[in-house]
Amino acid sequence: MYVHEQTNPAVTPMPGLSHSTWAGQDEGMSQLSVWRQSIGPGAATPPHRHDCDEIIICSGGKGEVHIAGAVHAFEARSNLTLPRNVLHQIFSVGDRALEIVGILAASPVDVFLPDGQKIDLPWRT
Repeated sequence: MYVHEQTNPAVTPMPGLSHSTWAGQDEGMSQLSVWRQSIGPGAATPPHRHDCDEIIICSGGKGEVHIAGAVHAFEARSNLTLPRNVLHQIFSVGDRALEIVGILAASPVDVFLPDGQKIDLPWRT
């Protein structure tokens, strides 16, 4: 199958975070994953890193990405480029949900906490 529906993000066990995998291993990918996420106002991802490059495209809301003690603000029509293994955390800082699409250079995607512990994601990658 080469055509897939772009499903809306669904609530996850991570507070304030909704997620949808648009492309990954189940769609035949071995070197690319595409995720759509909605992060509610005041919510954030855990601090984490990926064992692959990531590009995040923001389509709505306002956010901050925290990297190495620095805070970088972004909003709709901004892109984030996160090289492999860069520890980062994304915060939704506006009064509406932060809407992002993540493009990751791996499938499946391994995600790690700052201490190196692998996160068992509650969605398919």
